[in-house]
Amino acid sequence: MQPPLIHEVGPRDGLQAEKQIVPTDIKLGWLERLLDAGLDILQVGSFVHPVKVPQMADTDELFRRLTARKRRTATVLSALVLNERGLDRALACGVELVCLGASASETHSAQNTGMGSAEATRRIVATALEAQKAGRKVQVSVQSAFGCGFEGPVPEARVLRMVQAYLDAGLRSISLADTAGHAHPAQVRAYVQRVLAMEPEAEITAHIHNTYGLGMANVYAALDAGARAIETSFGGLGGCPFTKLAAGNVATEDLVHGLQRSGARTDIKLDELIGVAQDVAMFFGRELPGCVYRTSPLGMNVAQA
Repeated sequence: MQPPLIHEVGPRDGLQAEKQIVPTDIKLGWLERLLDAGLDILQVGSFVHPVKVPQMADTDELFRRLTARKRRTATVLSALVLNERGLDRALACGVELVCLGASASETHSAQNTGMGSAEATRRIVATALEAQKAGRKVQVSVQSAFGCGFEGPVPEARVLRMVQAYLDAGLRSISLADTAGHAHPAQVRAYVQRVLAMEPEAEITAHIHNTYGLGMANVYAALDAGARAIETSFGGLGGCPFTKLAAGNVATEDLVHGLQRSGARTDIKLDELIGVAQDVAMFFGRELPGCVYRTSPLGMNVAQA
């Protein structure tokens, strides 16, 4: 198993459902510390209507302020784009990796985009190709790939049809998203293997939620099967506001701690990740789902972190 790329989605997926708005300057401080930690990809926000997701209203400003500064890091800045208008905004403010997705669940797709899965997939493919023409890296996802909070099981054939539509368009960076947290390790392993059988050169990302406590097990199943990247969130915060039961992601610092115990990804500054998770917990005034930011990592106490 090669060491995975870590895609931190806390500033977007972690914060999007929070009703308490985080001031832009505070977000910027968290983002800069995450950059300093040496993560591979950092998702700054999403380009959605501010009325629907008020927490993301400052995404354009955050990108402008981050890219205006000289960053001594190779971290790629990503954002979630839902439609053509969102892509225009992303291109205007310097997004490096454009993340787009459609849901394999008809109900979740309607809740999230106002259209069915097939129509949403066609629009996402067209928008992704436009992003590529503009010279941007692109990742496309199948949301609710492992099940849906509204519908329950999602047919595997439907998930693989969406994957095939992406591959047919020449899109090779594909995220399998467990939006509702219904996945189990055998299912995750099988889906990653099936996608790689369809296209051995595909770069697969696993986006895992921990709704039923199987998050970390599912992450390692994805990695064992050949996934290249994992999307995680500081403190395990997060959850899609348009699914039935929003629950957090696998915590970034928990995954990095586990990897480092086996000698992998020692290039990432775990103490920075822990510090951000502690600050986020303090800001919201509650305990987050993550473990390591509270227990401290083995061999390091919280005061040192």
